[in-house]
Amino acid sequence: MKNGPLEEHVSMAANEPENKESKPLDMLLRWSGTTDVGRFRKNNEDAFLALSLDAREVARLGKVGESSFARGDFIFAVSDGMGGHKAGEFASSIATEKIAELLPTVYRLDAMGMRRGSADLLDHLFGEIHQAIIGMGRAYEECRDMGTTLSLCWFQPEWMHFCHVGDSRIYYLPRAGGIKQLTEDHTHVGWLLRTGQITEVQARFHPARNQLSQALTAGSQRIDPQHGAVGYEPGDRFVICSDGLMDGISPNGIDHLVRDRPERLGDVSPAEGLVRESVTASGRDNTTALLIEIEG
Repeated sequence: MKNGPLEEHVSMAANEPENKESKPLDMLLRWSGTTDVGRFRKNNEDAFLALSLDAREVARLGKVGESSFARGDFIFAVSDGMGGHKAGEFASSIATEKIAELLPTVYRLDAMGMRRGSADLLDHLFGEIHQAIIGMGRAYEECRDMGTTLSLCWFQPEWMHFCHVGDSRIYYLPRAGGIKQLTEDHTHVGWLLRTGQITEVQARFHPARNQLSQALTAGSQRIDPQHGAVGYEPGDRFVICSDGLMDGISPNGIDHLVRDRPERLGDVSPAEGLVRESVTASGRDNTTALLIEIEG
């Protein structure tokens, strides 16, 4: 890794790092994404999004692809809805649709001093999405209790900025090895884990693990998103996933499947391989994964 230990490579401060001299724009970014309803649910309340953007346009990307930064920046996001009667499905789709709708304002905000990928700009984006969900909850009775998590990664040359609310997760897998959870689970169980009161295994199977303390919900008037940034290099990988993936795979399991792909997965995409393994092992929840790989 270029900056030494993993902890030095990741910035969790609200103040994002200043723009550094960009790496060549021919650096490749590869991605794959997929979602599965699972083995027991009737509706899939998860959603994921892949976009490229520049000063002229925002373009939706396919489930699998690769591109250089000559195309512009890249946005990847996962949302996990809740609320029943398809309201959760609606909430997660609002989150992803609003990202695509609001991103054209990025360059206007940039001109006002809100740097691309900055905490202020991402707070603005999450706040607009939150207000849209609150508005729908007030307008329609069936949407009153809907909500969603949202974990978003913004890739620019050399830096990945992220913003997060809820218990979906963003993992960083540096080229040198290991896996680090960048996001905090906004749950009481997540707090117990962070404060050392329970172990990772206990957290995975805790009966209250899905009780959120923060989300983008129609019933909540305040959110406090988590921000951070990672300086990356070729060979690094990132995984964004809903909590359903962790039902069937531990973080170490994710690390193993990404780095040492088993032959049984055949020629499916890397993200589909993760989701397939999780659903086979558990499948109790909707399961979604996005895998982003940096190539020189």
